[in-house]
Amino acid sequence: MALAAEASTESARRWGILALGLAAQTASCSFLYGIPFLVPEMRADAGFSLAQAGTVVAAPSIGLLFTLIAWGAAADRYGERLVMALGLGASGLLLLGVGLGAPSAGLMFALFLLAGAASASVNAASGRAVMGWFKPSERGVAMGIRQTAQPLGVGVAALALPPLAQHWGFRAAMLFPAGFAIVVALLAAWLVIDPPRPAKKAGEAKPASPYRHPTLWRLHGASALLVVPQFAVSAFAPVYLVSAHHFSPLAAGWFLAAVQALGALGRLGSGYWSDRVGSRLRPMRQLAVASAAVMLLVAVGDATWPWLVLLALVLAAVITVADNGLGFTASAELAGISWAGRAMGAQNTAQNIAASLTPPLLGLVIGDSRYALAFCVAAIFPTLAIPLTPVHA
Repeated sequence: MALAAEASTESARRWGILALGLAAQTASCSFLYGIPFLVPEMRADAGFSLAQAGTVVAAPSIGLLFTLIAWGAAADRYGERLVMALGLGASGLLLLGVGLGAPSAGLMFALFLLAGAASASVNAASGRAVMGWFKPSERGVAMGIRQTAQPLGVGVAALALPPLAQHWGFRAAMLFPAGFAIVVALLAAWLVIDPPRPAKKAGEAKPASPYRHPTLWRLHGASALLVVPQFAVSAFAPVYLVSAHHFSPLAAGWFLAAVQALGALGRLGSGYWSDRVGSRLRPMRQLAVASAAVMLLVAVGDATWPWLVLLALVLAAVITVADNGLGFTASAELAGISWAGRAMGAQNTAQNIAASLTPPLLGLVIGDSRYALAFCVAAIFPTLAIPLTPVHA
């Protein structure tokens, strides 16, 4: 009885920690991906030009990019709870300054830059917590649940921020992500428990860097290549549906919101798949094949029948995001517990660089209307990822 009760308590604890990790990542994403929803009110309230507003919107992602590996190293050394609570709390306080003050464009850029840099703490820290508390046979599903934070964060931002800004203004709307981050940071500081770590023996040498071998480099490279079709769909599907298929902006938004929900289920499904087959990288390579095929199907649909391109876009939106959790989990498992935070930080850094480069580069290919060509170009990148994925690792 005592053993059963102890097992039940531990199970409840780890699922609770996963829920807090998901909440922390959702809070971060609601800020990072929610700011673009506020551009009209930002311009109206603060008098920013479109160029100023665009620069401010880009600031959180820039800050995030420069601190992911550093926060991962901090999580490796000091533990997940401290890093998650400190970074997310600092991000919330910086956003509180935007909501309560009246910063200029330059000061707002700096505050958003610092808030993005601080919010990067939850990426590796929450991933390390999941890795530490869940067995290898459960990590795929657990990390898949955590990876749903991005569509959840976008959904929360889409539902909350525009109405708040419309009724009370841009700065009042910023109090929502600020409060969300602060509340979750306090809960993390109170309730998150760092997973147990192997005891160090006296005189034991520090674990060698896993980056002395090519496996992790190949994994990061393959994951970055697989981001390209994902952001080709998310960045250009809205304007494509409006301009090429005459959807209203509202109809295109609802269509893509439904597809986002399917994408979240796809992440869970791929995690379950990887747990069942005992490998993250075999499913990842097979998804690379499917991603290349479905992008070509989108291109064919654009050149032939409207119903085919809509079906292909739905499939693409699910397939192209399904590998995210696999690469993230594999990077931690291949690096080992001592390097897991840095490896997950490097994984996210590579993916964010690819994500930031995809829209402008494919935008040059598209020009006025060459969508089919752009989707064909996007198919090249997952094709390159197929041999690069280190399946035998």
